[in-house]
Amino acid sequence: MNKKGKVYIMGAGPGDAELLTLKGKRAVEEADCIVYDRLINNHILNYAKKDAEMIYLGKGNCEGGVIQSEINNTIVKKALEGKIVARVKGGDPFVFGRGGEEIQALLENEIEFEEIPGITSAISVPAYAGIPVTHRGIAKSFHVFTGHTMADGSWHNFETIAKLDGTLVFLMGIKNLPIIVSDLIVNGKDPKTPIAIIEKGATAEQRVTTGTLDSIVEIAKEKKIVPPAITIIGEVVNLRDTFKWFENTQLFGKKVLVTRDKRQAREFSDKIEKIGGFAIELPFIKIESTLDKIDREMLKSYSTLLFNSPNGVREFMNKIEDIRDIAHLKIGAVGSKTKELLERYKIKADFIPKEYLVEKLAKEAIHYTAVEEKILIITSDISPCDTKKLNSIYDRHFDKIVAYKTKKIIRDKEEVLDTLKKVEIVTFLSSSTVDAFMESIEYDIESVKNIKFASIGPVTSETIKKYGLTVDFEAKVYDANGIIEAIK
Repeated sequence: MNKKGKVYIMGAGPGDAELLTLKGKRAVEEADCIVYDRLINNHILNYAKKDAEMIYLGKGNCEGGVIQSEINNTIVKKALEGKIVARVKGGDPFVFGRGGEEIQALLENEIEFEEIPGITSAISVPAYAGIPVTHRGIAKSFHVFTGHTMADGSWHNFETIAKLDGTLVFLMGIKNLPIIVSDLIVNGKDPKTPIAIIEKGATAEQRVTTGTLDSIVEIAKEKKIVPPAITIIGEVVNLRDTFKWFENTQLFGKKVLVTRDKRQAREFSDKIEKIGGFAIELPFIKIESTLDKIDREMLKSYSTLLFNSPNGVREFMNKIEDIRDIAHLKIGAVGSKTKELLERYKIKADFIPKEYLVEKLAKEAIHYTAVEEKILIITSDISPCDTKKLNSIYDRHFDKIVAYKTKKIIRDKEEVLDTLKKVEIVTFLSSSTVDAFMESIEYDIESVKNIKFASIGPVTSETIKKYGLTVDFEAKVYDANGIIEAIK
């Protein structure tokens, strides 16, 4: 009989992927199977193993029922197959997350489990809206309620709730908002009590609507408020104008398409989301290694080693047998990111040109080498690295190794156009991504006329313009940080 697996019943927090706990991240990385809902940030799934089984079971705007039974059966089934299962839920599993019911199903089948708490939306979403659930002199307690009625139709005791002095937080209560407001007022709550509704909290689509108990229902209808949303009631709502911070971040609300290689997309997306934007990843290139190994004897004939990209560093270092084989070499690097990656390998670049171009790197190398010395450049198949030209200009001998190739990913036109409906800005960090993008949309410029384009630098900008598109943002420093600065 197969050994039973283990299940992590874990919360992923709301919206912002960085609100995932370190323990939750480890569980996702370890899992053979991930069962997740609609309220998590899907970027969290990028931490999973390549071969992890992904099962989406989201309830939408319903209250469980049959689908909860399906969730229970699924996590039991996968655990009985001997798999490590991560049941990833938005918020916290035990704050109206029905995590207890899932644990009961595991206990009935004698399956090992672990509960990993998540940051509940009851406190984090108000915080992202600039509303503290407690504040000295205003609210010394807070109370969290489900906004749903029970299966048998029973409801909260609003006679008691209306008398509470602290902040009231209702989760999942948009459908019942008129009942909640009415029952509070009928039972003595001041009709002018401040109230806030926060939609899609801690995401780039966060929207905060404020009012009072006697006005919020009409305001909600007018603004067409929809789930997922939470409701905050109490004087702390008035602190929002002073305390709000998330909506003041530099890219708040901006939806940005990341087109670079999947391995590099995550880091770029994190930078976008750190300052309030929302990144959607749709790679148009794939980086593939072209190296088997680095010949250590060959390296002895060179005095200097040049890297013109982080990918070159990564591929070279993965294939070198002994770091001491480059101990005699001077090191040159293009750009801050190439420098930073070298430093992760405990290698400090001897020189970095001010302009992030391989020609400038070669020119800079002349100041660190002698006549007739051999210089090796680690580059890609599409890099404008012309060693014959460099040899004719300088009295040195330049060679190059193509460490990786850039393969275009041509996508279905409808897939791309559907994705573009969700974004405002498309970022291009290389000319090859522009080429693949245009080929994917079949060179249909009209279909992207409402999109803004951001370029990593002049070379990529020229490619964008070649297709008749406008460059709305161009990086002054030619790297990922530079393109974000240009957009800001």
